[in-house]
Formats: sequence, C-alpha cells, structure tokens
Amino acid sequence: MKTALDFSEIHAGMLAEVGGKAANLGEMTRAGLPVPPGWALTTEAYRQVAEGLETSGDGLAERARRHLLQAPVPDAVHETIVKFYVALGDDVPVAVRSSATAEDLPFASFAGQQDTFLNVVGAEAVVDAVRRCWASLWTDRAVAYRESNGIDHAAVRLAVVVQVMVDAQVAGVMFTANPLTGRRHETVIDAAPGLGEAVVSGAVNPDRFAVFGGEILERHAGDKRLAIRPLPGGGTERVETSAGPGAAGPETAGPGTGSPETGGFDAAGRDVGGLCLTDAQVRDLAVLGARVEDHYGAPQDTEWAVDRDGTLWLTQARPITTLYPLPERARPGLRVYFSFNVFQGVMGPLTPMGLAAMRVFSAGAAGLFGFAPADRRDGAPALTEAGQRLWIDVTPAARSRVGRAVAPRMLTLGEARSAPVFERLAADPRLALTITSPRPFLRSLRRFARGVHAPSRVLLALTRPGQALRYAARVGGQLDARLDPPASATPAQRLDHAESLMGGAFPAIVSIMPMVVTGYGLFALSARLSGVPVTDMQDVLRSVPHNPTTEMDLELWDLATRVEPEPFRQEPVSELVRRYRAGRLPPVAQREISAFLGKYGHRGVAEIDVGVPRWSEEPAHILGVLANYLRMEGGAGLAPAALFAKGAREARAAAERAVSAARRRSRWRAAVVRFGLGRTRELAGLRELPKFYVVKALAGVRRSLLVVGEHLVGAGVLDAAGDVFFLDLKETRAALGGGDLRELVARRRAAYELESRRRHVPRVLLSDGTEPEALESAAAADGALTGTPASAGTVTGVARVVLDPIGAHLEPGEILVCPSTDPGWTPLFLTAGGLVMEMGGAMSHGAVVAREFGIPAVAGVPDATHRITTGRQITVNGAAGTVTLPD
Repeated sequence: MKTALDFSEIHAGMLAEVGGKAANLGEMTRAGLPVPPGWALTTEAYRQVAEGLETSGDGLAERARRHLLQAPVPDAVHETIVKFYVALGDDVPVAVRSSATAEDLPFASFAGQQDTFLNVVGAEAVVDAVRRCWASLWTDRAVAYRESNGIDHAAVRLAVVVQVMVDAQVAGVMFTANPLTGRRHETVIDAAPGLGEAVVSGAVNPDRFAVFGGEILERHAGDKRLAIRPLPGGGTERVETSAGPGAAGPETAGPGTGSPETGGFDAAGRDVGGLCLTDAQVRDLAVLGARVEDHYGAPQDTEWAVDRDGTLWLTQARPITTLYPLPERARPGLRVYFSFNVFQGVMGPLTPMGLAAMRVFSAGAAGLFGFAPADRRDGAPALTEAGQRLWIDVTPAARSRVGRAVAPRMLTLGEARSAPVFERLAADPRLALTITSPRPFLRSLRRFARGVHAPSRVLLALTRPGQALRYAARVGGQLDARLDPPASATPAQRLDHAESLMGGAFPAIVSIMPMVVTGYGLFALSARLSGVPVTDMQDVLRSVPHNPTTEMDLELWDLATRVEPEPFRQEPVSELVRRYRAGRLPPVAQREISAFLGKYGHRGVAEIDVGVPRWSEEPAHILGVLANYLRMEGGAGLAPAALFAKGAREARAAAERAVSAARRRSRWRAAVVRFGLGRTRELAGLRELPKFYVVKALAGVRRSLLVVGEHLVGAGVLDAAGDVFFLDLKETRAALGGGDLRELVARRRAAYELESRRRHVPRVLLSDGTEPEALESAAAADGALTGTPASAGTVTGVARVVLDPIGAHLEPGEILVCPSTDPGWTPLFLTAGGLVMEMGGAMSHGAVVAREFGIPAVAGVPDATHRITTGRQITVNGAAGTVTLPD
C-alpha cells in the first residue's frame, strides 16, 4: 500500500486505506465538485508508527496517545509527507485533518472525535500536526464514542488529510435534509464569518438559512460575536467581533447594512452586521448541496467555505446519520404514517421474520375490512416498512372529515402524544380534505362489524356477561388446539402450518374486541349520565378481573412466596439459569418455575416479534425478577395480591360514588350507571386477551420455524436454527430447495444490531421524512415534564431508568422510567413505586396494568429516559400527568 495518495487517486471504496474523510474528499474530487486540492497520508503510515501498541487493558487511551507522540516517524514516511506537501506550493497554508477508518460512516459520523489543525505552514509543522492527528485517535472522547457504537479499537486505523486552506470570508455547514425535522431536500445552512471551525465547534451563534425547492424559507441572523481567522506564518486566532444584532429571529436580517441581497460585508470584505450570505449565495449553496446528495444518493452533512474572491468550496461531506429511514412502498403525494411499533410499546426493530409474520396477521385484519385476497397478498395495503419497523398509512384518515374527528380520540387512549400531532396535520395544505362524506368510513365499519359478529357479541356482553367470558375462553381453547402441527410434519408442512395459523387466527381473536368495547363504552356512558368526568372515574378500572397480564404478574409473585429463597438471594442470574436448565434448582423452585413457564412461557419482551426468544427458551428475565422479589422486605400488606384486593375495594367504592352522583340526577340514571359500571368491571380486563392470544399463536409459529431452521442447518443452508428468523417466509420456503444463505443472514444480523442502537423512533412520520412532532416545542413549564395521566396517585421516590427489562434490578419503591412497556415489562411493576413512560396513553398496556396495581403512572413523556437520570428524586402525579424534578 502507498503511504500517500492525491485526492484524484482516491475513491469512496478506499475506506480501509484512507479513512472516511479522505475517501469522501477523493470521491467528490473525482466527481468534479469544487474541493480544494490535497492528499492523504494512508493508514499504512499509521500502522508503521503504531507497531507494538496494545489496544486493550486499563489506561488504553493515555497509553496509546503517549506511544504515538513519542514513537519516531519512519524516514520513508517523513520523506513522503515533505514531498507531497511541497508539491502543493511554497509554504502553502494547509489544514491537517484526521481521517479514521471508523469515521463518516452511514451509521456513525464521528464528527469532532479526532483532531484538526488549521493553517499549518511549513513541512516540519505538517509532520508534527500529522503526529498529533495520529494521537487524537485515542482521545478519551474518541475511545468512548467507538465503544458506544460497538466498534473494535483494534480494527481502527487513522489516515491524515492534508488540504490547501481556503482563505474563507465566510464558512459553515450545510445539511441537505433538515436534521431536526427530517424533511428531505430541505437544505439547512449555518454560516459565520471566517473559518468554518467556529461553526463546527459551536463557538459562535451562526446565521441560519433554510431552503426548499429554490425558495428561502428562513433567514435567521445569529450574533456571530466570534470569528476564527488564519494568522500570517501559521496558526489561527479567535477574534471577538461586534457583528450581528443577536438572534433577530426568522425572516429578518437584523440591523446593520447587510441585507439578503448584499450580505453582511462592506466593499473591503469587513463584516458589518446583518446576514453574512446573500440570497444568491444561499441558493448557490443549496444547488451545490443537491449535487452532492445526488452523487451519493443520500442526504449529506457538508462543510463549505466562500473565499475572498467569492468562490464556493466544499471541504467535507459525510452521511447524515440521524435521519429516520423513509417508508418503503410510498404512494404518490404526501403520506402520513403512524408507528405500529410505538403503539405496541416496542422501540427496537423487528427481525425479517417478525416483519413477515406481522404482514400475514395484518392480511387477516384487512380481510375483515373487505380487502380482496389479491390486495392483501403482502399484508394489509396500509402497512409498510421503514427502519426495520412497521408503519400504518393513515393518510385516508388524515384527509377524511370522519378520520380527523375519530383518530385523535382513539390515539388519546392508546398513544396520547400522537393525538395532537395528528390534529396539527389538518393545517398542512398538502393534506387538504379529500373525503368529506362519512359513507366510506361507515361501509368499512359495517364490513368489520359483520366480520367479527359485533352485534351478537355486544348483545352477549350486555345480557349474558358470563357466557361472553366463556366465549373468550373458548377462543383460547380452539387456538391451543391449533398451535402445533403433528410431530411427523415435514419442514414444508410446518411452514404451511405457520402461515395458516397466523392468517387464520386473527379473525377469531379479534372477535373478542366488541365485548371489550362494550365494557369501555358503558364506562363512558356512565360518566356522562352521572356527571362525573371520565378522568375522575379511573379508579373504577383498578384491579379488574380477567386480565391475563395482571393474572400472570400475580401468579409470579405468588410463586415467589412458595419457592426456597436460596439460591435466589445470592446467586447471579446466569448461575440461576444454568441450574434451572440442568434441573438443579431446589425441588419446589424447579417444579413451580417449570409450571409457570408452561403456562406463560410463550411471553417475552418485544413479544410481537416472532424472531425474539420466549421466556421458555431464555428464562433469565423471569429468574431475575424472582430474585428481585425475594430481596424485598416488608409487611404482607405491601404484597401485590393485597394491593390488588385493596384496588378492587377502591374500585367498588368509586363505582358507588358515581352511582350516588347519578342518583342525585334521577333514579333511572343511577340504575343505568350501576349496570354499566358492573359490566365494565366484568369486561374491561378482556382488553389484554387478544394480544395474549396473538402472542401465544406467535409462539407456536416460532416453534415450527425453529424446527425448519434445524432442518436448514442440517442442509448446510444456515449456521444455526435461529438464523431462520433473519429470512422471511418466502425465502425460507425457497431455502428448503437448498443453497447457502449464511452470508445473507450475517448481513441482516449486522443491520438488525445496528438498527437496535437507534434511540429515537418517530411516532408519526411523513413520506418526505418530516417528523411532525419535531416541528413543535415540547418544553414543559415550571420544571415539570408533562405527559398523559395514566394511573392516578402521587409518589415521590428515586428514579431508575431502565432501557431493557432483561436483567434489570428495581429496588422496592423506585420509580421505573422507561421508553415503553409491553407485557414483558410488567413483572417489574410489582416492586415499582411509580411509572414514567416515553410512549403510550391511558389505554396502553403499561397504563392498564399500572392502574390495576395502584401505581401512579404518567405516559407519553417526551425524552424521559434522557431528561431523568437514575438516582434522582422525582415526583410522579399520575392524575395530572406530570413528573416534577426538584432542584
């Protein structure tokens, strides 16, 4: 490998030789984009200097920096640096910049993690700057950043870019998509006088411009009170300026002689206030940004400079790594998508087989709404994929008069933060009403009601609730009988069984919902007749019977009271798992845990994904929760069963208060309210049953697919049975004919693990990439974080931020702060003093279970897991929907 290459010799495929920054500069040079000339010292030079460096052990960062600063530069490398520098001109000022092999990547920008040295003059000064660049690969921040992105230190090398300095009159950064809202093709430009380092480092409040379709949408003047300028002979200086009017706000250039037409400079090039770019320069930058994006085929984060002659230069480009991917199968025009994952409380991606399974289930749902088989062959027409997650196209609702009225009310119950977002979409002229008649909605509703036999189910719930409950149990019994194919089934037959189970189970399972809706409808009617607001009647919904998730949690607690406390109080969870699998736990514990997993082992965290192991396969979570329970100390009155019974008494008392309020109006109102709330108590618990059955069906599908996976391992198609979940159903069926899919599985596993690290998932997404929620400020007043009331009560306690419930330890009384909850989280509720969720609403899984256990809870709190830290004392007001962070 050469130790130096001119930009013209470098292309994007040379990451290993020249690192990310140099690869992009070379690629842009070869594409004819305006890049200042320069060259790259390759990773081969770094390899020679880093020879013998041990990249593991304590004190790695400091030890590595010392090695690279003290090791001699090989003579050949020194000569190459001098030769290539001299070729740029006599004592030409250059920028010496780090270019790591783990840098400017599609998933991690590494922006600012290694060092840059500006206005370096003279060959020996360049050699010294190169050495310091090498050492900057091992700054504490760079080491921490690599570790957080799962990048192996030993695999990283550093090249160095040496590039002719631009004598910049103004410079800055440009994003070819809006990095805050996600909107594609909206160019966002930050600009300030002098070198771009002032903007990149955050040392200045720059001017900001936004451009879309050639139109300048925003001009915002920053104060620009500091500029970084080159010094004669090398180095830079920071210059305090009097430029700028302060934050003058959008659509204003502020005072001073600058204007959108002339910019903020006089004839001599001095900054005289106002905006530092003319409108023409802003548009030229946007055009240049579009060229860069077109070349790479993806939005780019670029750095640029305008020299004293007015020439525009690009000094860097890298992918914007924070944008959420656009949905697939986007139809013409602006579309609105709602996150299925967010609604289910699953932040992470779904495996390819998990996505395929949900499509099959959705096809069954689409059939109930009258879609023909040909129209739902690949799942419900409204379902699409983005970022390995599922999204529902709700554009028809957003452009329908009925949809605009109904959708926000439904969202308020299940995903409250999305409701105001949906309402604000009505103001977007691109989403003008196109469906004003209620007839299409009513036709679909009628077809769905017929498909699930809603009239007869509602009548059954009203007149014979006991029989309604028996019907719900019978649906589960029929499902159990279909879960597994005969033991003699071939792999192809098992695939047939899996598809049949998923496609056929949904209509029967969802037929329970009319009875649930009846219960909640009577609850709302009772509130209206009694005059008691729904928010004041939430106690009626505490400790409702027939909820399988609550029953599971209570059974797990009861199990903890019967098993031998040792070794749970001493052994680590990994040892408990080993002993359980070997049948070597104490006899009662072994028997009781096996019985519990026999009944509930089909559940798990992120259980809607068929590709995720169930508790029966990986019992670490359940054994860890048991150990957590057995560490608790306190009276029997604190036991969840006692709290549940107390909640039931309080619910009956709340119902009586509502009846009394109704009686003050009239006797018939009191009679209806008593009847209605009685039915609500009997039926509301069924709300969790359909998902319980769906997850049970998925567990049956998973068992069949694992057998198919074992067959494919034996045929040499896969390395492990679990690899089958990184294929879809069609690919798995085709694989039965042979082949080798191990490389495909490895790529998909890597992509899945990468996507699993994404911390932010939009609730609502537009087809142009815009995240509508980002357009509005969500700052809460008076030091409180605001969300949606989920479970009444107030508690002050110590916060415990948990991102993954598996292995989580929650001390009794701690307040659980988490991104979301599905039923796999709920065993933690039994020791929690309160609950704060970033997602969800009053009817989400976490809210329902929190109410039943009497835990104060707030749902839909933006960025709660970032704004609250473990160990901080907080106050949760579940009735007001606030979380207070004392000073």
